[in-house]
Amino acid sequence: MSRRQFWLWRLISVGAALAALLGANVLIISLRSTGWLDDYTYRVIMLCGINILLAVSLNLINGITGQFSIGHAGFQGVGAYTSAAFTVFVVSPWMRERGLQGTPTGDSALLIAGIIAGAVCASLAGLFVGIPSLRLRGDYLAIATLGFGEIIRVTILNIEQVGGARGFYGIPLLTTFFWLYLAVIVLLALSRNLLVSTQGLAFLAVRDDEIAAEAVGVYSTRIKVIAFVTGACFAGIAGALYAHFDGYLNPDNFRLDQSIIILTMVVLGGQGSITGSVLSAVLLTAVLEWLRFLPTITVGGRAFSPSELRMVFFSLMLILLMLWRQTGLLGRREFGWHVVRQYWRLLRT
Repeated sequence: MSRRQFWLWRLISVGAALAALLGANVLIISLRSTGWLDDYTYRVIMLCGINILLAVSLNLINGITGQFSIGHAGFQGVGAYTSAAFTVFVVSPWMRERGLQGTPTGDSALLIAGIIAGAVCASLAGLFVGIPSLRLRGDYLAIATLGFGEIIRVTILNIEQVGGARGFYGIPLLTTFFWLYLAVIVLLALSRNLLVSTQGLAFLAVRDDEIAAEAVGVYSTRIKVIAFVTGACFAGIAGALYAHFDGYLNPDNFRLDQSIIILTMVVLGGQGSITGSVLSAVLLTAVLEWLRFLPTITVGGRAFSPSELRMVFFSLMLILLMLWRQTGLLGRREFGWHVVRQYWRLLRT
């Protein structure tokens, strides 16, 4: 495939995705207006999009660059709280004075401003933790990122301006299906193009053999910091969109178990597979919601609610995955136009 054909396919793919997004947005709006799509199902669809952003952004760090971060919920929390505070305390009063708040254009501008603020602060947090920590490897890096996630959560707990332990109320509900899945398309396009670029080959070289990559001139620490900052940026965007979708934030939303859930999505889909992360994010989000409807179980005189059982489910899933499918559902394979073309040739023959 020539370079011109390559970029033509990329433009066609992005154009088709945007056209599908616009059609899906019109369909969602019409279904909600007629009552065919209830609020709960709509919430599940939105949570799928947020978890896709989180899983694919962590895959940039863990799967494509080969690092081991388990503090991704901390970057989500930074993006969520920064975005919410920026829109509530800074932008909203300014727009209210000028009569722009509540209009479609004003709400879109308010959401974009919040997303930018959340992405920038999460990127800075990724840079802050990345420069000193990414000289570490393996378990030591995992412990460092775990500590960072807990530092973020405890810090938020002690900031009364954003509610502290009570949580942050009054966040404007601005996130829509269109804006959320537009961010998903942008992340998927950037991630996919990164894998086939020269810079992406450096990421993969660091993942496969860091010592060999250093020997051929790849500055591995720089590559890891870039991956960490990029992953943190999109985790911050996911946090910003979540904050303006839910309208309420609590530090408990960004505990260690949230990081474990995101990590499970990456491992289940296949570390290094972007489409695998998308598939597992949708699958596990649906399973999480299904577990809410399980009845309470009493064992040894103690009642276990479905919310407690979900972590047992994730633990069992990880154990079974390590025993029978260490590479995840897709391994390092991707589902794209090349797969569609292969099946089309098979059907024609």
